[in-house]
Amino acid sequence: MADIGANYSTLPGEFSDGAIEGVVFKDLGAYEDGRGWLIELYRNDELPAENQPCMAYISETLPGVARGPHEHADQSDYFAFIGPGDLRLYLWDVREESPTFGRCLKQIVGHSNRQVVIIPPGVVHAYKNISDHPAWVVNLPNRLYAGEGKSDPVDEIRHEEGDDHPFVLD
Repeated sequence: MADIGANYSTLPGEFSDGAIEGVVFKDLGAYEDGRGWLIELYRNDELPAENQPCMAYISETLPGVARGPHEHADQSDYFAFIGPGDLRLYLWDVREESPTFGRCLKQIVGHSNRQVVIIPPGVVHAYKNISDHPAWVVNLPNRLYAGEGKSDPVDEIRHEEGDDHPFVLD
């Protein structure tokens, strides 16, 4: 696994706002009736092979709490932001070979804007609960956490563990 993100001197002095190459947003339309709603999180026939999930988990983030920023060298995350709270999603493209290197993107996701967001390797990401309710995030990544049998190094560079990074959450 490459040690991406460790040398902040190679990053641009300032990130510019805009779309990021390889990041996919997909509206999660709900099928609603008198019983409630149903949302399809993913379908094999709508997902490229390189993004096919190999595990799934759900997390709850409490109001005012942030997760990240971190990035992966090999893993793509397939986040489904469904609510009940809203989160501000932050993305920074730190891939030097990317045509969108140096861009950042902020988007409100969750109950008010149900989205799937596919985040490729090398895109630093974080989210913060900006609502008064807990927010749930389902992730269906294309790699196993810590590999088969949880015996491999974790593919995660945790920028949140230091103060000397340029990835600021507002």
